Amino acid sequence: MTIVMQRLHLTHPLHFVIGLTLWSAWFVTVYGGHAVACEVMPPDPEQGVFTLVNALLLMVSLAAVALLAALTVGCYRMSKHHAGRLSFNARVSAGLYLFSTFGVLFAAMPIIGIPPCL
Repeated sequence: MTIVMQRLHLTHPLHFVIGLTLWSAWFVTVYGGHAVACEVMPPDPEQGVFTLVNALLLMVSLAAVALLAALTVGCYRMSKHHAGRLSFNARVSAGLYLFSTFGVLFAAMPIIGIPPCL
């Protein structure tokens, strides 16, 4: 029995929920990871924002932003190649990915300005 893995086309309606799901997974991972890191190995408060905890949280956040931004651009470009329902699906997906990208950026702002574990 052969299983064929196919890429989910950017006009598929499942993309309506993928962006918000990625955002929520990022949120749980970053803020859950922050709580665990502060419990297990809290950094010295005098280090300010330049800690390993903040660096790791920032790297995860930048990876999430890059992925969501790439999906935004991909869906938007795909909407130009189709018409009708497929174009609509791609445009709505692009908007939801963009919304999720800004959600990650907004929620990640405290990482670069506030020391962890206060």
